[in-house]
Amino acid sequence: MISIWFFIGLSLLINGALICGAGVYQMINPPEIPNIVLFSVHANVWWGGLLFLLGLFYCVYFRPKHA
Repeated sequence: MISIWFFIGLSLLINGALICGAGVYQMINPPEIPNIVLFSVHANVWWGGLLFLLGLFYCVYFRPKHA
């Protein structure tokens, strides 16, 4: 059987990659008028990276075992 935590890890991995990628894109191409108060902190890069690492951990730890 495949653990549900593997699929949760896969979801976190994909969402983390998308959020981090969007954050890196915003770092390279910043808006002319940043309307976010703490734009310079780049929270989406940090949050996306954290989700990516957590998803990677879950995918490796709960990967399906071959018999």
